[in-house]
This record gives sequence, structure tokens and C-alpha cells, in this order.
Amino acid sequence: MDFYFLLFSLFFPRILLLVYFFLIGHFPHSTIPFLGDVLMGIFVPRVLILIFIYQNLGINNIWFAAHLIALVLTYFGGTTRTVRWHRRRYADGDF
Repeated sequence: MDFYFLLFSLFFPRILLLVYFFLIGHFPHSTIPFLGDVLMGIFVPRVLILIFIYQNLGINNIWFAAHLIALVLTYFGGTTRTVRWHRRRYADGDF
């Protein structure tokens, strides 16, 4: 896998998959069918990139760990600013 693909997919996974597909003509090698690549690229691109890394580089790679941490922070953590905003907005009962 290309270094720039791994680096930019940490920050812009959905955009990178789209650019990679249109410039190169295919997704990175995986055992997922093309329709699965497209659907996962739309709905859960970080999981798809984790699958690409797992199948091409293995689980004992620093990129796998970095992308796994990014996935956990993105989907479950958010930033403190987002958490503060949610607390402030929903504490007043405004839905």
C-alpha cells in the first residue's frame, strides 16, 4: 500500500477512496466484492480502510493501530468541543 494513501486516509477517508478510485481505477486489493467496497466506502470508510490494511499489511503494523485509534476517536469519542456542545444544547431540554 502506498504511504500517501495510508497517511491521507487517516484524515480524509471518504474523499481519498473516491479520488483513489477515479485516479487509479480500482480500490486497493481485498477479498470484498466491488459492491461491498462501494457501499462500505459510502457508509463506513474507516472500516473499509482497516480491512484494506489488514489484508495487505497485516495486523502487526503501525498503520493498522493508527487507523484503529482514529476509528475509535471518530465514532465514539468526538472532540471535547462536540461533547460540550451536546451537553449545553440538550441540558436545556431543547430537542
